[in-house]
Amino acid sequence: MSNSLPPKQSPLTYHSSGVDYDVIDPVKLLAQRAAKETARHLTAHGFQECEASRGESAYVVDIGESYIASITECLGTKALVADEIMVITGRSFYGSIAQDTIAMAVNDLITVGATPLSIHAYFATGSTEWFLDRERAEALIHGWKKACDACQASWGGGETPALSGVVCEDRIDLAASCVGMIRPKSNLVLGETLQAGDSIILLGSSGIHANGISLARKIAGRLPQGYATLMSDGRMYGEGILDPTVLYPQAVRALQKAEIPLHYMANITGHGWRKLMRHPGSFTYTITSVPPVPPVLQFMVEQGPLELAEAYGSLNMGAGFAIFVSGQDAQRTVETVRRAGFEALDAGTVTAGDKKVVIEPLGISFGADTLRLRN
Repeated sequence: MSNSLPPKQSPLTYHSSGVDYDVIDPVKLLAQRAAKETARHLTAHGFQECEASRGESAYVVDIGESYIASITECLGTKALVADEIMVITGRSFYGSIAQDTIAMAVNDLITVGATPLSIHAYFATGSTEWFLDRERAEALIHGWKKACDACQASWGGGETPALSGVVCEDRIDLAASCVGMIRPKSNLVLGETLQAGDSIILLGSSGIHANGISLARKIAGRLPQGYATLMSDGRMYGEGILDPTVLYPQAVRALQKAEIPLHYMANITGHGWRKLMRHPGSFTYTITSVPPVPPVLQFMVEQGPLELAEAYGSLNMGAGFAIFVSGQDAQRTVETVRRAGFEALDAGTVTAGDKKVVIEPLGISFGADTLRLRN
């Protein structure tokens, strides 16, 4: 099979793939304002919200002796790639897709210091015929259970609607909700202790994870062999896209057991490295070392092509999760995370100043106006 690549084309952007955060984010802020007005209902039950969790990756409620946190996330369009690769290779990747879906939820949940307790599934299909493919359905179910086991969380249940006319026939829309516990209450992480001089620890990603898939699919459409195009590691582009998202709960759990104070955490998903400045405070996040870029992401940069600012502003580029700790705890944090089986890099420092992310080795900066996630 020929694997010749097309001549370079004009650079792509996430916006050109159909995802415009300038449109989406204002709606999120509108929803936040409406949601905030409902917090008063908790007092009737003797509870209260942690107001600082509004705008964070997970919502936190104080229930007295501990906190509970909750999150709902969807997979996005990665299942479409799995369907295409199934046609090319004859292999089902729905076990990996299941892990991706759970990772979208639990990796957000743990940013506030929560331990995942239960996970619920949402499997919405275009018709009940989707479940007639037993290999695909069983791969999804077994993969879901395996990911729950990896997170040491209970699969509590879920919903499997057939939504003809809403979901395309023979397609599936996947989502997960997760509830977690923060106990002892001192494990709560909402950024109150983040300060100048803190270190930025980046945890390695396995690839694209589940954000930026619309952009990845757009690139596939530019390639003569599409998803079957070979990358530098000898695998098909579509196979690289389908590498499952890293589950980070055990990394955070290891740091909690080591009693390392965690000042802030961020799941690097949509908005890419701009997520490093998710904290509401005015800090400059200076990156002095960048992790290796996974082959699939490097392929996207080269074949998109993507400008580096676009790539780091939209994709994880090898860093799937960020942990902010005191500078004196940086080395111990890296060692603890590595012993838990994760890649980790002491990548930079938090300083006082204008709110922005500066990636010094690449000459890239993102200002505060490029990330608007909270009121």
